[in-house]
Amino acid sequence: MPSAQRSVVINRPVDQVFAFFTDPTNELKWRTHLKEVTAEGPIGVGSRVHQVVKGPGRGIPADIEITDYEQSSRYGFRVVAGPVRPVGEFTFAAEGGSTTVSLSLSAELTGIKKLVMSRAVQRSMDAEVNALDRAKTVIEGS
Repeated sequence: MPSAQRSVVINRPVDQVFAFFTDPTNELKWRTHLKEVTAEGPIGVGSRVHQVVKGPGRGIPADIEITDYEQSSRYGFRVVAGPVRPVGEFTFAAEGGSTTVSLSLSAELTGIKKLVMSRAVQRSMDAEVNALDRAKTVIEGS
């Protein structure tokens, strides 16, 4: 099963870091593989965020549904559109004036998808968790 996990320390307070990651308008600032992101209404459990990732032609739909939302602590989601349906979770831990952000992703692939897509999905997940460095740069630069 493809999976990835990574943590980074961001030199900003937890409330500011949580607000950045849970605001869909910030996604394009640090997730360079995205083509578009839109959300309707406030973000909370059950909310859906429309995403399109770069891929053949017009891109690949990768809409998410928010599954967990605990202010300044946890933000979980599952992909509900597209060929692969990973689940993910951000966790946030305050450490003085800094915040440790952890991102974990996993996707259960079966049948032909497991044979054909496992490596590509793993590369995609690795790139996603490594993008936390870009988010750190963006947040600390603001």
